[in-house]
Amino acid sequence: MLSIIVPCFNEEASLPLFFAETEKVRPLVNMPFEYIFVNDGSSDQTLTVLRELFKKNPDRVRYLSFSRNFGKEAALYAGLQAAKGDFVTVMDADLQDPPTLLPEMFERLYRNSELDCIGTRRADRKGEPKIRSFFSNNFYNVINKIADTQLVNGARDFRLMRRNMVDAVLQLSEYNRFSKGIFSWVGFETEYIAYDNIERVAGETSWSFWKLFQYSIDGIVNFSDTPLNIASFIGAFSCLGSGIAMIFIIIRTFLLGDPTSGWPSMVSIFLFVGGLQLLCLGIIGKYIGKIFLETKNRPLYFLKETEQDQKEHK
Repeated sequence: MLSIIVPCFNEEASLPLFFAETEKVRPLVNMPFEYIFVNDGSSDQTLTVLRELFKKNPDRVRYLSFSRNFGKEAALYAGLQAAKGDFVTVMDADLQDPPTLLPEMFERLYRNSELDCIGTRRADRKGEPKIRSFFSNNFYNVINKIADTQLVNGARDFRLMRRNMVDAVLQLSEYNRFSKGIFSWVGFETEYIAYDNIERVAGETSWSFWKLFQYSIDGIVNFSDTPLNIASFIGAFSCLGSGIAMIFIIIRTFLLGDPTSGWPSMVSIFLFVGGLQLLCLGIIGKYIGKIFLETKNRPLYFLKETEQDQKEHK
């Protein structure tokens, strides 16, 4: 069986289109489908649409509805936990992950027993704001240089995995999740398919530039301690520079006396060093914050409703 996990946040307009398009390719895969829609605290009629889809297709549609918005990472994890299939895929409901690729992905994975995963990546970023493309490309350049885990530029969460890889991902139950990094970190043989960028079919994206920026920072913090090393280097460099400056001031005082000029430059130096200290504290604080959230050991999500509740009501 193939489990299709679909995180949903305010996707009432996209869901019927997504389901219809995916159903078109179902005969081509020649394997029973299991849809697992995860409603991530949507404020529109997404849950109502999911209830209707379940009523019309009770044999292959399942859904999980969170008590509030816990984020896409929690939705992905919940879907992976609920999946029963021998093969599992993750897809977005906005059809930016084309269902037409599923037959090819399944054929490649099924034919080659050495492969554990078929991933997808965007071959281009057409239609995306240039500023976002610039920062996205540089994010991949930076994280691949400072982290042991290598990420493919343009890689999507859309991938088809064997059950052994899914089980490995589920063992990483950390609270601070970055799925692109996790999929890469667990290893397993992965092959990528490139495709042209596709615009959303309906609705609006919930990923603003600021949210993507925060997500990229979380990815760097979760998979690299280089920022801490940078903070240490800045501290050591500042200390060395201050020591040299003190020696210079002492020598100048013996040779030229103690002039009263230079207060503006001194204040500027104080502000500069103070800024460096705050920067280092901010970097350290980011890691401490992650540790704090992990030690709380809170659940990643809470369920408010599933398709089983609809069955019981009947």
